[in-house]
Amino acid sequence: MSAFHDLAAQSYGGDEAGLICGYLFDAAAPEPARAIDSAQAAAWLADAGQLGDSNAYVWLHFNLSHAHAERWLVRHAALSDTFYETLHEGLPSTRIERADDSLIAVINDVHFEFSFEPSDISTLWISVGPRLVVTARTKPLRSVDALRTAVKAGEAPRSSTELLEHLLRAQADVLVKIVRGVTSRIDRIEDELLAGRLDHKRARLGVLRRLLVRLQRLLAPEPAALFRLLQGPPAWMAEPDVQELRGSTEEFSVVLRDMQALQERIKLLQEEIAANVNEDNNRSLFVLTVVTVLALPINILAGLFGMNVGGIPLAEHRHGFWIVVAIVATFTAVAAWTAFRKKR
Repeated sequence: MSAFHDLAAQSYGGDEAGLICGYLFDAAAPEPARAIDSAQAAAWLADAGQLGDSNAYVWLHFNLSHAHAERWLVRHAALSDTFYETLHEGLPSTRIERADDSLIAVINDVHFEFSFEPSDISTLWISVGPRLVVTARTKPLRSVDALRTAVKAGEAPRSSTELLEHLLRAQADVLVKIVRGVTSRIDRIEDELLAGRLDHKRARLGVLRRLLVRLQRLLAPEPAALFRLLQGPPAWMAEPDVQELRGSTEEFSVVLRDMQALQERIKLLQEEIAANVNEDNNRSLFVLTVVTVLALPINILAGLFGMNVGGIPLAEHRHGFWIVVAIVATFTAVAAWTAFRKKR
């Protein structure tokens, strides 16, 4: 197993066929989960028709950025044409549908180096049959990495459908962690809001809301599509596997409801911040208005007495300056009293 992983580490995103990891699952074997490379996988797939009633199956995970990955699949995997059409159709909405005697799934997941950005979301394509499970991606994703870690730790799903169910649960766990991370960030923003430190929280809330909206938009169709599939599963799917898939769908529904609740909470916080900003703007506008009103009498009198024309009153009076000051002060006091009375 170590030799295989050394080989994978030396290649760009996998071995010479673009295979990132491959495992042979056989409950009857001494080692239920055994790592294999692309050559061993090709040999096993060539002899898969001779297995009879054996429950053995293979999971192959490919890097689609590798030039030879899709070519190897066409040559050795005998997948449904629907799978290859799905790879190139450019529709990232999450769904699981039946194609011939296999299942084709399109799942959206977050990158391994996820940083709460809407662009850190990519697609995972899956083909599930009784003997072969193929997963393919272009960028490292967390749910697949969690499944690889579980398999390395000794976990061996008994069937290909159970492997798909494990993958769905791993993705649900990743989404739960995202929801917890977003909730923690919203809690900090709310604390800062209550403390009166606005900063740039509206922009931060907008980023989080766009992330949740995109996640929900990409993931929301999945439960309904899976429920439709479970009404008429392929003949090779056992009833316990169908029940497990139904359970994973319910987990997705719970996560999506939590996302909806977070979006509503973010919306309320944005409205609260907008109300605070409007209140601050109104306060500033009121102060500016008061200053303008208080300065109005002196500006008017200064303009009148500054005219170079004859007949300016009090020009020859010995106390003319102080009389004008008293008049300005009186009008200013009246204007201030009127403005603050209306404010109260």
